[in-house]
Amino acid sequence: VQLQASGGGLVQAGGSLRLSCAASGRTFSRYAMGWFRQAPGKEREFVARISWSAGSTYYGDSVKGRFTISRDNAKETVYLQMNSLKPEDTAVYYCAGARDSYSTFDPGRPSTSFAYWGQGTQVTVSS
Repeated sequence: VQLQASGGGLVQAGGSLRLSCAASGRTFSRYAMGWFRQAPGKEREFVARISWSAGSTYYGDSVKGRFTISRDNAKETVYLQMNSLKPEDTAVYYCAGARDSYSTFDPGRPSTSFAYWGQGTQVTVSS
């Protein structure tokens, strides 16, 4: 499974960015997808998760109401629309593919649901 994230960049506080992640190597539409981020000196943080059908989404507390995860199964791509960006959103953002198609997502341990990771894309929000 290969995941290629793109769309990062430099933006001012209050601005918006949309990240994309193109997937290949397995049947994309069968698996949940997610986004994580990691800032320098900090642990990886869960951002968002979307079910295979896009019928269910889940967000980390720090991004609720500002970020939206979506997917296009025909294009085998997952997106992260980020609005009202803050300097504390600065991080490398990683897309992730679910480990399998049958496990239940555990919001308390989101990383355990994912086994495939992209290379990351840098998002920098200036104040």
